[in-house]
Amino acid sequence: MTTDFSPHLERLLALRARFRGVMTQMADSALNKDHSKTTSIPTDMAELGSGNFDQELTLSLLGSERDALEQVEEAIERIEEGSYGRCKTCGARIRKSRLQAIPYVAQCVRCASEQEDMPTSFDFQRVLPR
Repeated sequence: MTTDFSPHLERLLALRARFRGVMTQMADSALNKDHSKTTSIPTDMAELGSGNFDQELTLSLLGSERDALEQVEEAIERIEEGSYGRCKTCGARIRKSRLQAIPYVAQCVRCASEQEDMPTSFDFQRVLPR
C-alpha cells in the first residue's frame, strides 16, 4: 500500500464507520418501529399513510447509503491493491484535489462527465422513431 494515500485511507475508514452507523440507525428506525398501531384497524388513514411514507422514504435513503458505502469500500480495496488514484475507465491519474474532495471517486473528471452525458436506454427509446 502506498503511504501517499494514508490520509485518504483514514478518511475512507471514517466514512465507512459513519455510513455503517447511519445505516444501522435507519434500518432500526424503518424496520423495528412499533407497528402495533398499524396492525389493528386504523382510526386515521392519513396517519397510517404518513407512517408508511416515512418507512418507504427511510428504506429508499438506506439504499442510497448502501450505494455510498459500497463506493467507499471499493476505494479502500483500490488502495490495498495499489490502483487507487487511477481512473477505472481510462487509467489516467485522478487529480489530488479531486481525491481530497471525494476520496472514494473512481473516475477522472473527463470520464465521469462523459458517463453522465451518455443517454440511457430509456432516452434512446424516447428519441428514436418507431
